[in-house]
Amino acid sequence: MRLRNVPGADAYLTAHPLVIKNETRYRGTWKETFQNPENPIHIEIGMGKGQFLLTLAKENPSINYIGIERYSSVLLRALERFDNDEEYKDVNNIRFICMDATNLPEVFAVGEIDKIYLNFSDPWPKARHAKRRLTSKQFFERYDKILAFDGVVEFKTDNRELFDFSLEQVELAGWVLLAKTYDLHNDPTLSRGNVMTEYEEKFSGQGHPIHKLIAMRQ
Repeated sequence: MRLRNVPGADAYLTAHPLVIKNETRYRGTWKETFQNPENPIHIEIGMGKGQFLLTLAKENPSINYIGIERYSSVLLRALERFDNDEEYKDVNNIRFICMDATNLPEVFAVGEIDKIYLNFSDPWPKARHAKRRLTSKQFFERYDKILAFDGVVEFKTDNRELFDFSLEQVELAGWVLLAKTYDLHNDPTLSRGNVMTEYEEKFSGQGHPIHKLIAMRQ
């Protein structure tokens, strides 16, 4: 996937106080970084323009959130939303990292993360790229290294092929499927309290059903 470079994005991220630089130095000390070590930490991998995670951070001040985005030009948009929207002016339980998710075990220690959100991830449609999908067995192995004992992964997508692939990978990885739906917005249980992403609003508005699964280790 090729994204347009945004001039000044890297400088903006470097100067921003909530964007973590040299993130591997924080491994094992993330709770102390938030200065409230009793609170759980949830991360979103591929946070896009930030609507989902910023909403959660605002609504749940007793949970710490870390947004992970690979592309500086995309993370820039999330930061601009955070900095310029008055509704987030009192939100202080969120941090941001610009990094590739393949490096998760180098950034977070064993058991340090309580929940992982994956929303509308890149489907990497070519078969030879399957291991790059964030719901591949290879990535579940990475999640295994950072999740707490009872930690969970929540995944949403409108891509049926990717969702079916993900269900298969949950089983292959030896994880347990706690819940699934092929039509989230019409599911009386899983739709309760659902926070939509930008993509979710767009795709559901076009009539695409949204799929969701929740998985944890055995």
